[in-house]
Amino acid sequence: MKYTLAIHGAPYASQSAQHGLAFAEALLRQEHSIERIFFFHEGVYQALSTRVTPQGEEDLLAKWQTLSNHGVELAVCIAGGIKRGVINEDERKRYEKNSNSLAEHFTLVGLGQLISAINNADRYVEFSA
Repeated sequence: MKYTLAIHGAPYASQSAQHGLAFAEALLRQEHSIERIFFFHEGVYQALSTRVTPQGEEDLLAKWQTLSNHGVELAVCIAGGIKRGVINEDERKRYEKNSNSLAEHFTLVGLGQLISAINNADRYVEFSA
């Protein structure tokens, strides 16, 4: 089966990320495919490159990035990302900022990419904040 996932919660502020990661890893172990993981609302903070992992906590960013090695697209809502300071090089130039903050392996995309992924998937699962 092919899945599309959406993550709505900020790292370490809710269990959204941990539950979404565990579900994604279980899907891959069972040889399902993941069309796309879409980071939406506060979930865009999952893709923030400047985040520091709290001592004693698991590195969620590294775990998300590992999923990309399995062909999983890590898509960040561009509207949600920009207003929360999660920007790539193009948006950095556009808004004349000093640096980009989008972590490696993540891409900024429009909401249409979520709709497309949902249409291409057999199942859509959201992990709310």
